[in-house]
Amino acid sequence: MEKASLLESLKNLAQQEDALSVAREVGELRNQFEDVILEEDRQFQVKQLEAREQGEPVEERVSDPVREEFYRLYNAFRDRKSGQQRVKKEAEEAHLRRKKALLERLREVIEKEENIGAAMTAYKEIHDEWKEVGDIPREKRQDIQSEYSRLLETFFYHIKIYRELREHDLHRNHQLKLDVIRRIQELSAISQVKDVEQAIKTLQNEWDETGPVSNDAWESLKNSYWDAVRAVYARIQSFYDEKRGELASNLEQKKEIAQRAVDLVKDFVSSSTKDWDTATATLLALQEEWKKIGFGPRKENEEVWKEFRAACDEFFAKKKVFFDSLRGKFDDIASKKQVLIDKLEEIKNSTEWKKTTDQILLIQKEWKNLGSAGQRFEQKLWKEFRAACDHFFDSKQAHFSSKDKEFEENLMKKMELIDRIKATAIPEDKKEALTLLKGFAAEFNEIGHVPMKEKDRVFNAYKEALNSHYQKLKLEGEEQEKMLFQARLDTLKADPNSERSLARERYDLNEKINKLKSDILQFENNLGFFAKSEGADLLKKEVESKIAAAQRKIDELRAKIKMIQ
Repeated sequence: MEKASLLESLKNLAQQEDALSVAREVGELRNQFEDVILEEDRQFQVKQLEAREQGEPVEERVSDPVREEFYRLYNAFRDRKSGQQRVKKEAEEAHLRRKKALLERLREVIEKEENIGAAMTAYKEIHDEWKEVGDIPREKRQDIQSEYSRLLETFFYHIKIYRELREHDLHRNHQLKLDVIRRIQELSAISQVKDVEQAIKTLQNEWDETGPVSNDAWESLKNSYWDAVRAVYARIQSFYDEKRGELASNLEQKKEIAQRAVDLVKDFVSSSTKDWDTATATLLALQEEWKKIGFGPRKENEEVWKEFRAACDEFFAKKKVFFDSLRGKFDDIASKKQVLIDKLEEIKNSTEWKKTTDQILLIQKEWKNLGSAGQRFEQKLWKEFRAACDHFFDSKQAHFSSKDKEFEENLMKKMELIDRIKATAIPEDKKEALTLLKGFAAEFNEIGHVPMKEKDRVFNAYKEALNSHYQKLKLEGEEQEKMLFQARLDTLKADPNSERSLARERYDLNEKINKLKSDILQFENNLGFFAKSEGADLLKKEVESKIAAAQRKIDELRAKIKMIQ
């Protein structure tokens, strides 16, 4: 609870006219306030030590208006409470003197008054005044009340009254005392022991204030009364015995938790945030376990609480130092992850499914390689990152789900075409044959995608059927080279991974060109070493011929690249 809230609670309690009725609550507020102040002082001292260690200016303690106002109100309340206690004590002493005077008057009536009317009048005055007198000191209460009860019994047994009135009163008192016994017995139905304690005192006072009964009924009535009273006090005693046992058990549980916290913190050292998070979760679990345990004996409970709190404070101080050292690193990672999120936001609505999927997979890999951005950022960033990924892949899933039926139809068309290719007789004329085979390739490529699990099987069947016809054609020289390469391209275009296959083909051709260029450069360098002689000229012509052949090959390869493009 914050200091300001504690101060506000104190203000409300301090306004109560009866300071004694709220003294305990005020005392608890003061203990809570001092706990908060102790924690503030500890944190301030830690800051001063850290500042000195780092060579920074040491912060000076400034005045705390909340603290000053709290103690001003508390001291004023304490003074007022002391005054009320003094007044209460003086009043109780005065009440004691009045009751002693009433006891003396009652003795005089019993011993000296012979007139029944006057005796009854005196008794009534004494009894009414007795009930009006307030509380007396606790240590005198039992003796004074017992003496009064004894004198009352003596009064009613020894004053001679009219028989009818005496019998009536004795019967009425008997019924009243029976009613008191019944209500004492009914206290067993009350669950709150504190309510039982208050009720039994009231009923005992009522028993004592009720007049006498007949001698014949007294012993039985008295025994029933004390049996009922003893049963109530036995229950009260049992409750407090059980309570003491519960407090002791709670204390042992808290000691065990405090020791576990001390053991955890004492030797804990780690450079891993995961270890710190695990240790934090363990310590927070101990705190939750502590909260579920009831109170222990006040003095011992306070001591074990200080031990437990000190261990927690030490751990979180160490944790703060550790994570402060990581904050710069986490800020950098968080900044880089935000850049990745921004990239995702730019492409998440794209319908270029293959290209965008590859981009997102690369971004996801980069995200994973960056590591954690710390507790302050990681969860928030991850939610944004995951939402952008899910947006794209959900859209992709919806798109391709609608394509399933179309893919099944395409599968049937391609299988029918493959069967036609296999069954077709190729014309003997090469030109007609090539035109027919190119037509098959174009028709195959125009048919859309098939289900993913079928694409490889369908393509391989198509490729096998087409190649079997190309192998039957007797092509020669440049025509053979060009036609076979074109057929290869047509086949590659039908590949489900055509983009990758064509890119690979283009890469291989460029590598061959680079190799030929390197060879030409080496041939040209060699030409510079040939001297002018008949033998040297022959070698030179041979090298020049190789250079020309290499250049022609480069031109052919470039033509193939152009065909791919």
